[in-house]
Amino acid sequence: MAEPWCPLAGRVALVTGAGRGLGYGIARALGRAGARVCLTDVDAGELARAAEAIAADGSEALALPLDVSDRAAFRQAVADVVGRWGRLDAVVHAAILMPLIRFAETSDDLWWRQIAISLGGLYNATRAAWDVMAAQGGGHIIGVASGSSVRGYRDEVAYCAAKHAQEGFMKALALESGPVGIAVNSVGPGAPVKPTGITWAELEALPAEQRAAWADPVELGRAFAWLAAQPPRRFSGLRFDAGPLVGTIDAEGPDFAFAPEKVTLYVDDFVARQRWMAEYPEA
Repeated sequence: MAEPWCPLAGRVALVTGAGRGLGYGIARALGRAGARVCLTDVDAGELARAAEAIAADGSEALALPLDVSDRAAFRQAVADVVGRWGRLDAVVHAAILMPLIRFAETSDDLWWRQIAISLGGLYNATRAAWDVMAAQGGGHIIGVASGSSVRGYRDEVAYCAAKHAQEGFMKALALESGPVGIAVNSVGPGAPVKPTGITWAELEALPAEQRAAWADPVELGRAFAWLAAQPPRRFSGLRFDAGPLVGTIDAEGPDFAFAPEKVTLYVDDFVARQRWMAEYPEA
């Protein structure tokens, strides 16, 4: 059942890594907000399960197997979406590979596979959607941030490197994407979430109290829906966080009086990015 707040009616979104976890929650939240949703994943079984859940919500969905590191496959996925629905308003890149492994034990293949999915997937998403969004007058490219976007963690060197790089990508590209109305931002969970590597079967086998310690990804997905509903020229090059943003929406409604402290855990960084964008010289 769609939620009463449906600002994405008539819009089209594509979500990578939507078979489980936060990507799954984002896809469902976008659908509940009225969007037609293309959900993608490399795991066909988990993709099918997610598609069933979205259909049960009453949302219109298209499930496509996709390896985000394959640029040609990503271009085809976007072409399939546009061929079916005529447009593409938002791409959320949630796909990730996150093995917990020491740097000294990381093979070259594993290192580059992680980079190809995280940073390469964001690049492929943006390149595939760019011309479509520019031609229709705008759109949103949204990456998934985390604490690893700003800090370092043991056993996560490649993951942290790619998440840091995603933020640099957003900061720089926002200075070029504005004239064509494409907003590029990231959204972190801003709340404890299920570890990436836990499958549906493993999750369901865990004690209820352990599962309850993690935020509902569909609830966090509402922050992505809110951002995708904003005019693309309103925000770009910024990092939001779903926990505080959803809390603000619940307390004040989706049309709340905006302030950085209501939408991110990293207020100083948010303000600094806004200032940099405002003061950066025109081309």
